[in-house]
Amino acid sequence: MTRFAILLGGNLTVTARLRRQLAGARSIAADGGMVHAVALGVDPELWVGDFDSSGSELLLQYRHVPRQSHKPEKDATDGDLAVAEALKRGGHDFVLVGGFGGQADHTLGHFSLALRLARAGHACLLTSGDEEAHPLIPGLTEIDLPPESRISIVPFADLTGLDLEGVRWPLAKRDVPLGSSLTLSNVAHGRVGISLASGYGMAIAYPAAADD
Repeated sequence: MTRFAILLGGNLTVTARLRRQLAGARSIAADGGMVHAVALGVDPELWVGDFDSSGSELLLQYRHVPRQSHKPEKDATDGDLAVAEALKRGGHDFVLVGGFGGQADHTLGHFSLALRLARAGHACLLTSGDEEAHPLIPGLTEIDLPPESRISIVPFADLTGLDLEGVRWPLAKRDVPLGSSLTLSNVAHGRVGISLASGYGMAIAYPAAADD
């Protein structure tokens, strides 16, 4: 299964956990997300965007990377276009790096993109290094976290039949309506199991620093 790191323009803290998650991944940069290539020590195989947020220094430093240029008046974000290219290249497992921070509309758009990928059968993780989001769809999702990591489940629709295991406050066959705060700020013991009968949302985790 081919893993792609999609470099987005949000916040990034490079951790040992993040480096493990990216081990062996191919990478594509979305416009200003190329700024993370230096910190991660990667050389993306493609650079996608309208290049309105890259800056002349970045454009010069990575002039050797093939570019796919788009007009600013386009129908998709640079991140969405980068994911589309990764799918064409056989991508099935995605790490959206730098997906938090900046404008709220872009962050929520990244959440929506992650859910779309998950619903199409692709593994997906959104991360800023010290914060992660895992899309939740019907079925079982397992997340490996260092003990004492904080984890929240945020419904994006009414959730039914929620089972939550491996946490301080487990749940069994609970219905969680959209807007509920029931599943916020739990604590992981390690591997967390989340099972849904219906609905979708995001599991947002803050990996404990001891992992590094």
